[in-house]
Amino acid sequence: MAFKTNFLWGGATAANQFEGAYLTDGKGLSTADVMTAGAYDHPRQVTWKNPTTGETGATDFGFFTDKRQVPVGTIPAVIADNYYPSHTATDFYHHYAEDIKLMAEMGFKTFRLSLNWSRIFPNGDDATPNKAGLAFYDRVFAECQKYHIEPLVTLSHYETPLNLAIKYNGWADRRLIGFFVHYAKLVMNRYHDQVNYWLTFNEINLMDNAPFLAGGVIDGSPQNRAQAAHNQFVASALTVQAAHAIDTTIQVGQMLAYSPLYAYTADPADQLKVQLQQQATLFYSDVQTGGHYPNYRLNQYARDGIKLDDRPEDYALLAKYPADFLSFSCYGSNTVTTHEDKGNAAGNFMTGVKNPYLETNAWGWATDPDVLRIALNTLFDRYHKPLWIVENGIGWADELTADQKVHDDYRIKYLQANLSSMRDAVTIDGVDLMGYTMWGCIDLVSAGTGEMKKRYGFVYVDRDDRGHGSLKRLPKDSFYWYKKVIANNGSDLSH
Repeated sequence: MAFKTNFLWGGATAANQFEGAYLTDGKGLSTADVMTAGAYDHPRQVTWKNPTTGETGATDFGFFTDKRQVPVGTIPAVIADNYYPSHTATDFYHHYAEDIKLMAEMGFKTFRLSLNWSRIFPNGDDATPNKAGLAFYDRVFAECQKYHIEPLVTLSHYETPLNLAIKYNGWADRRLIGFFVHYAKLVMNRYHDQVNYWLTFNEINLMDNAPFLAGGVIDGSPQNRAQAAHNQFVASALTVQAAHAIDTTIQVGQMLAYSPLYAYTADPADQLKVQLQQQATLFYSDVQTGGHYPNYRLNQYARDGIKLDDRPEDYALLAKYPADFLSFSCYGSNTVTTHEDKGNAAGNFMTGVKNPYLETNAWGWATDPDVLRIALNTLFDRYHKPLWIVENGIGWADELTADQKVHDDYRIKYLQANLSSMRDAVTIDGVDLMGYTMWGCIDLVSAGTGEMKKRYGFVYVDRDDRGHGSLKRLPKDSFYWYKKVIANNGSDLSH
């Protein structure tokens, strides 16, 4: 048998890209709610206003900037006549029963979703929760239980309550540790008998590349990014500590954005570039899963003059309460070089050059047939803890036929390669893998570009890049293929 009998097959979503209902039933604004749509050839923007002058505007948002996201003296805000994809997204809020039923039809064992922090604590620093927000998640988890689907819940997935960003500069302020732990304790106490698996921060390493997205950090200086990461590490350790006290069966994992890196040439300078970029990513798992700050990052901080606002007990907490398991996203590999004449191409979360051995989609993402085996072995060898692939998938401009079908053989081909690679890591190499949740299992808004056109799901949602459409759900060809894969526990990936 390819996978253990309790292997957790399923799919993944995020509230800010899927849930919608952005001000319904007392929800507060989040950082995602002030981000406009973008596209492959132009970035998303953060809209802002100047409270003194009334001036409004928008600043380009990208994954690779350490610049302030909005001009000095302004605050992120919802501005009329802009389109914000998170406000409706694909409306899971009103379609949750239908969507979870579709997941059950595919045979899902697990469903990765995120809670919207500002739906539960509208300002983030509230003393008491929004009861209507909790009632919504009560209904969602009851529906999961109805179909025996195990929830995997992310506490913070690319959305920080906007008030915390404006008032505290987000996670750059240590006070957010207490606000987050208050929130985490409340929901874990409420749902511990329904949710066994929790993640703290989605793709925590995006703090280096997108601090506003990852932590509501408006002033994303190197000092503030380092401090924000440290504060999230401490909050994660305290969440692990609290979870184990609430219920010994709860497991709390880390979530890392990870892409194996290849050197474009045999030039030693290219090999060193790979090493340094890998360290920039693995620093986050070295701390949150490994339990300690690595020397390479401490030395970097010393060189850059970065001094953390820390406490001795922070490091004791990190060592005593590391993540119980390591989950990660992996969409493909990246190829890097020091040779500028090779030209740049966009990768997932870092830039690189086009790999001549791999096919790419319209957004420049390559399908790598060995990527998950390489990723799984790298991470398992380094941390010796259970792993969970919680994001993997391919965005594509799916087309709906006249008879309301989506023939997405390209997605099936991508998944065949990736799941075969994953299976090899388990059956040949002996990696301890808990589960697999394909990203965007029901169409949702792309985080990177804010598009609907860049679709990931097994289920098509009638919604376009400007928010038009009936929101009708239609299974794609991949829906039936994945149903078969789950039924045979990954032993047969044929189409």
